[in-house]
Amino acid sequence: MRQKETLDPDSCYAAVKARDSRFDGRFFVGVRSTGIYCRPICSARVPKKENCVFFVSAAAAERAGYRPCLKCRPELAPADALAPVDAAGRLARRAALLMEENGLADTSLAGLADGLGVTDRHLRRVFFAQFGVSPLQYLQNRRLLLAKSLLTDTALPVTEVAFAAGFGSVRRFNDIFRRFCRLSPSALRKNGGEQDGAQGGITLLLGYRPPYDWDGILDFLAGRAIAGVEKAEGGKYCRSVGMASGGKNYCGWLAVENLPKKNCLSVTLASSLLPLLSKILSRVRNMFDLDCRPAQVYEQLSVLNDLRPGLCKPGCRLPGCIDPFEAAARAVIGQQITVKAARTLAGRLVRVYGAKIAAPVAGLTNVFPSPEAIFPVLGPEGEELTAIGLTRAKARAVRALAESILTGRLNLSASASPEEAVSLIREMPGFGDWTAEYIAMRALGWTDAFLPTDLGVRKAFPGLSARQLRRLAEAWRPWRAYAMLNIWQYQQ
Repeated sequence: MRQKETLDPDSCYAAVKARDSRFDGRFFVGVRSTGIYCRPICSARVPKKENCVFFVSAAAAERAGYRPCLKCRPELAPADALAPVDAAGRLARRAALLMEENGLADTSLAGLADGLGVTDRHLRRVFFAQFGVSPLQYLQNRRLLLAKSLLTDTALPVTEVAFAAGFGSVRRFNDIFRRFCRLSPSALRKNGGEQDGAQGGITLLLGYRPPYDWDGILDFLAGRAIAGVEKAEGGKYCRSVGMASGGKNYCGWLAVENLPKKNCLSVTLASSLLPLLSKILSRVRNMFDLDCRPAQVYEQLSVLNDLRPGLCKPGCRLPGCIDPFEAAARAVIGQQITVKAARTLAGRLVRVYGAKIAAPVAGLTNVFPSPEAIFPVLGPEGEELTAIGLTRAKARAVRALAESILTGRLNLSASASPEEAVSLIREMPGFGDWTAEYIAMRALGWTDAFLPTDLGVRKAFPGLSARQLRRLAEAWRPWRAYAMLNIWQYQQ
């Protein structure tokens, strides 16, 4: 099996010479004279062209025998998010997201393929075409790079690093790390590991491609923050986290800040969440849209500025979520009421049904209730939820949402097809087109979601019908959700 040829050496070398951040994470450069692979933005002296070989992924560079650069740190590179029109690429990316979240801990590769609706042979084929390695080689590389990040940025003992990164034993971790990084974990630790997360947590960095409109995404989250669960102020986003894995429930907190000089977000999370580290970091990447190609999105959507100057800003990001059920339930609660009223009702839901936590961040008191926690305590119509102010229709819808997720009828995980999820949600009682598309946008990160009946969109283009708005938005595909964000932010 041969990797699909997708990289032009001349174009790649030009990007390396320019240290062009648009290509960060889209390819990696191996240097034959040193045996090291780097990001195209590496600040080290540019190697001679004849010494360079280019790879579509860090895992492919590792497979070819190159070790990661200690200067530019390939583990910080954003992933290569794909336009949703690329079916094979979408499949490979969905598989990669699932492995990054769960590490095949609960299933096999065949089970992963089955969950994606394909054979494992087909999955291996499209995965190799996209990343240049097999799924298992990719997973090992992600574990190694996470371990490298933990060794560099935290003071965690090597044993905890090994297990937090997803290795089954310390001995295996040491062997693999030495083989691919050409040094021992303890030797790398001598050059790093001096930082400790504040208030009993650890801090890691996650990279992105600039520009990044941090104020825009923070304002969006602040306006919709659920009391007790989230807060966004002082340039920082903080929230509680509750997740289950392997029959255990884990609760904690996290805080996210922007480091624009490094093109990174700083993520601090409670030590209690270490067993779910890979999954949580994957969710943070989704929530803050770190794998976005902002230059590509802006190029497509700059036509908005022809309609109204300043309508489209570079660096806009699509706000995702940490908990898909929370995002979906919040969308149901927010139907046909103001954002402020929706926050109030969501806060009541949390106070009544959300488990309490102890967090060093003032204002974080509860986790958002999971489907497993809320469904058993609701009656057939979800009538208990009317006591906190929900209408009967919304109460039934929240109950139906929890039941659909628990039974597996509705998939809101990284493996989900947004189009299929939207179709299923529309069939559920109490869910309209606006809610279905909004859930797909926030819970599934669907970049092409579009809400032509949204009040903000109607205000931006008065006199146009929903059909006319859909026709207008055809030029915005496959980034219509980013167009929505720009329209909303323009009106603030």
